[in-house]
Amino acid sequence: MIYRARQGQASYGEAIGILLLDTYTPFIPGDVGNATTYPFPVRFQKVPGFTVERAIRKDPTAFDSLLAAALELESQGVRAITGDCGYMLIHQQELKKRVNVPVFLSSLLQIPFITGIIGSDKKLAVICADSRQMSPEIIGEFLGLENTQHLVVRGMQDCPSFSAAILDEIGWLDAAQIEREIAAKAKQMMENESQIGAFLLECSCLPPYSAAILDAVGLPVFDYVSMINYVYSAVVKQSFHGFM
Repeated sequence: MIYRARQGQASYGEAIGILLLDTYTPFIPGDVGNATTYPFPVRFQKVPGFTVERAIRKDPTAFDSLLAAALELESQGVRAITGDCGYMLIHQQELKKRVNVPVFLSSLLQIPFITGIIGSDKKLAVICADSRQMSPEIIGEFLGLENTQHLVVRGMQDCPSFSAAILDEIGWLDAAQIEREIAAKAKQMMENESQIGAFLLECSCLPPYSAAILDAVGLPVFDYVSMINYVYSAVVKQSFHGFM
């Protein structure tokens, strides 16, 4: 087999490109921003000036920097581009028009799929970083959903350890304490909404705690990593070998 170099490409074999916020947060194993989270190589690209604060308040002026970073990932040979903040959802429609590879910026893009596989009488619990900035109506607007009554959205802004590490960016986090906070949040949601059929985590820092939620509530838990693994399986196919 003959392999040819691509002009300007520095490395090869990274199918998933990940756009990172300009943040001061430790990305632990399981976090979207930690390379050991994945069983395959990924390529990271920081978006300078695109801070957590700008992402959460859905600042549209961040798009130009986001586009430049996405184009750099595309030039380096990635086959699909994702992000590391669910609030990037507001840029999804425009960015996918401007690059030539699939774009899936937000974990919230899984909502139509998840609601399509749970019972029609079931609700989807969405845990996000700050629910003051992410209501069912906002999600519906950017996803084109006509009805959002099946969404139950709660935020982690009232959880001290999460809020300090992720929203205030103090530079360190207590993973065990955040795990307890999010498990308690999920249990509380179940107590308040008996019809919940699945959970979805908006924040890219929350996948390390998905297993704790599953243990706490016994329901399917979707997150950024489940989405990234799914897309990877579509852009890098496995060859099967065996016998009959």
